[in-house]
Order: sequence, then C-alpha cells, then structure tokens
Amino acid sequence: MPILVFIVALLASAAFTRLVRDFSLARGWVSPPSSDRHVHSRPIPRLGGVAIFLTLACMALLVHWLPQQFGTREFPLPQLTLKILGPATIIFVLGLIDDFCGVSAYIKFAAEAAAAVLLFSNGLGISRLSFLVGHPHLGWLVGLPLTIIWVLWITNAFNLIDGLDGLAAGSALFSTLVTCIVAVLDHNGVVLILTLALAGAITGFLRFNFNPASIFLGDCGSLLIGFLISAIAIAGSHKSPTMIAVAIPIVSLGLPILDVTVAVIRRFLSGKCLFSPDREHIHHKLLGRGISHRQTVLLLYGVSACFGLLSLLLLNPGDTVVAAVLVVAGIGVLIGVRQLRYHEFLELGRVASRTLNQRHVIANDIRIRRAADALESCSSLPQFCQILQQCLEPIGFDGFGLYFSSGVPGEVELGPFKPVSRSKLQFFWDHSPASSDTNWSLTFSLMKRNGKRLGGFTLYRKNAASTLWMDLEVFTTTGFSRAVAANVEKMHRSWLVHEQKPRTQVPAFETAGAVMASRTRHSIPVPSSG
Repeated sequence: MPILVFIVALLASAAFTRLVRDFSLARGWVSPPSSDRHVHSRPIPRLGGVAIFLTLACMALLVHWLPQQFGTREFPLPQLTLKILGPATIIFVLGLIDDFCGVSAYIKFAAEAAAAVLLFSNGLGISRLSFLVGHPHLGWLVGLPLTIIWVLWITNAFNLIDGLDGLAAGSALFSTLVTCIVAVLDHNGVVLILTLALAGAITGFLRFNFNPASIFLGDCGSLLIGFLISAIAIAGSHKSPTMIAVAIPIVSLGLPILDVTVAVIRRFLSGKCLFSPDREHIHHKLLGRGISHRQTVLLLYGVSACFGLLSLLLLNPGDTVVAAVLVVAGIGVLIGVRQLRYHEFLELGRVASRTLNQRHVIANDIRIRRAADALESCSSLPQFCQILQQCLEPIGFDGFGLYFSSGVPGEVELGPFKPVSRSKLQFFWDHSPASSDTNWSLTFSLMKRNGKRLGGFTLYRKNAASTLWMDLEVFTTTGFSRAVAANVEKMHRSWLVHEQKPRTQVPAFETAGAVMASRTRHSIPVPSSG
C-alpha cells in the first residue's frame, strides 16, 4: 500500500530526528543566537536535514528490497529514486558543509547548478513548456538553463523562509501534499511514492521543529527539501502535458516563491547585495508588527494552504479557471505585500504613480520655465507677485516668502506682501495672515549679481497630503532662481533708493503697479533708537 510509505517514513523520521538532536547536543553541535536575524534565545542543533536525508535513504532501500509490501512492484521507482537522490546528495553535503564551516553564496549557487545539470542529464529536466501551442520539445540549449533556474529558485526559496520554527518544513509539507493529490489524480504512482516518503519525513521531523523547536532544519535540511520539491515537480510534469504541469507547482509553492522574489526585488531596489542576509523577510515583518512567533507561523501556514487550494483548482484547467486563480492569487499577493509596508515597494509605487502622471509633471515644469521668462521683463512688485501666483498656484503651492539678509528698509512700499519680521515677507493667495498653518516649505538661497548672499526664497504648502507633480530641481536649473534673485535685488535696491529720497518720489520698480500697490499698502515700522 502506498500509504505505508508515508507511515514508515514518518516513524523513521521521528526516530532519526531524536537521535540526531541528542547526538548534536552531546557533541555541542548547536547554533547559538549570534545574529539579530536569529529569533531563538538558546543554542539549538541545526542538523535536522540529516534526519530527513537518512529517512529518505532508508525508504529508498526498503522500497527496493520490499517492493511488494509497499505496492511499488509495477513502478520503476528504484531507478527514478536514484536519479533524484543522487543530485540531492550533492545538495545535502553542500548544506552540511555550510552548517559547520560556512559557504559563500557563489559556491552554493555553483554546487546547486551542478546538481541541476546532473538532474537534467538523468532525464529529469524541463523538456517542454506546456502552455506553448503544440507543446514543442525544448532542446538542451533552452531546457538546461530553465532547469537550472527552476532548481536554484525553489531550492533557495525554502532556504530563505527557514527563519522561524517549523515554517520551512510546514510550508514544504503543504506543497508536498498538493503534489500527492495531483499524482493520485494523474495516476502517477512513481511521483506519489516519492512525495509520500518526503511528506512522511517532513511530518516526523516537524514534531520536533514546531515552536518551540528543539532542532532546526539547517541548510542541509532546507536546501535538501527545496531541491527535492523542485525535482519532484519536474518529474510530475513529464506525465502532465497540460497547463497544470507549470501552474500547479508554481501556485502551490506560492509562499517560498513570493518570499524569494520579494527579497531579490527589494535588495535590488535598495542597492544591497542580492545575497546578503537581512531581517526583512515576510516572517520578520510579521514579527515586527507585534505578532507572536507561533501566530506568525500559523498565519503563514494558512497562506501556504490558500496557495495549495488555489493550485488544486487548476486540476480542471480552462481559460476562465486559470484567469480566476491568477487574479485571486495576484490580488492576494498585492494586498499582503502592501500590508507589510516594504519601503522599497512603497517607493516603487510612488515612481509608478509619477510615471503615470508624467504629463502633469512636464506641464508644471513648463510653468516654471515660462515664469522664469516672464520675470525677466517684470517691472513692478504687484506684477512680480502676479507672475509667481499664476505659476505656483496651479502646481499646488499656497504662497511664497522672501528673506533678506540685510533686512527690509523701514517705511517702504510692500505691495501685496505682508511683513512677518524686519527681514521676512510673505504672500499667500488666500490672504492668510501668517504661515502658522503651513506644514511644508521649501527654501533656496538668492544671490546677488556680485556673488554675495541676498537672502532666501521660500515656497509654502498647506496641504502636504496631495502629491506635488513636478521636479523640484527645476527651480534651480531653469533660470527661475536667477530671475527671482534679479527681481528681488532690483526691489531691494529701489527700497534703499526710496529711503534716501523725499517721500513724494516713487521708486521706479513700483511705478507700473502703483495703483494696484496702493490698495494693498503695508509698511514695516522702524524701531526707535531710544
């Protein structure tokens, strides 16, 4: 009976796991919490992969010696098992060395690629893509790279999510059970026996690995499980020349695939090394939101179960079913990633939104350029304010202010401006008395023609929640700041001349707008010397 394979593997795995745990503790082969990425607080053995490997090796021998008892007489199981366990042994040894000595990411990838090449040479590579019309056979120039990519992707995906007690093993168990169901429905006895053995080994180990864990998978376990699942998925696809051969493994492995994809994208966007470990994985983000260790694992078990159920819907493929599954999975992924609030994806969303609104950005940048041209022929203070208002108000600014390093002369015509201090003036479109209710401002320096500092120009916004569709550097790269500085310098010079002339004379800069300015006359009182 095939179910006997699962039972024997479960019992054997439980026994081997206890032995490996006790032996590791006696020898001091434990993993202390030496990094901020570690969530355990006491030294724990991390050689759980040894128990799983021993279980699978024993099951291969038992099935070979007792095919009738396990119901595998009619299957070419021993030969296929060796084709998978041979390359899997390379991955297991690689992980074991990494657990004891540490191995660089490049050596890991090279060894995993070598195991994928061996898997392909054993006839278990990706030989066709079922969603292509006619299911054409792929040559080795295409099939071998695809096999390597698939093996590297899934193998390292389980290694990355192995950060909490029972998480990687539990997620692998859900994916393996889906493969079992598909194998039963496809009458694929060989894949069924392989997946039952792996599921039993994982279940027996999970008894000791669930929170609080007394033993970890280690790299020898997580890499081994990931490789075996990727290899079994390829073996199962050879008997399923339909869309499910591709879609079901990918959807059922949704959690590890999502985690590794998110990790690669966010590290690339933030400029970090793609292989550098961090504490930004999905389970780390959930822990950071205050969810307990066990609740996080159970929540991710639920996510794995949902992916598994969605993949089973593809057993009856059709355009409507496939589209519905992909839409539901895609929406779920988008909502989940958004809830985790990765800074990289929030910034990516901002860039995408800006790209979609690039027309508004260009239009507002053009407004700035046209204002710079208009300021060159400006001849009055009211006209100066009018040009800036017509330019800045549609963009989303609420006003602007001027700061003078040497102060504003007393008893001068200020036009539309309202004084805030002896050296600071403001102008708001809604005629608000001050900038106390503004929550965003941008200031850049104004320089005289001789290179000396004149003061500053400040832009104000009261509603910072709305998006500002423009390039801020356009203020300093289009001649706008120079045009503002030239007008302010001319304004300041006219004020100084006004102080030295009789009160009946009007400064030249204000002549063209004298009528409008007289309606909004303000002055700054000069403090008495006494």
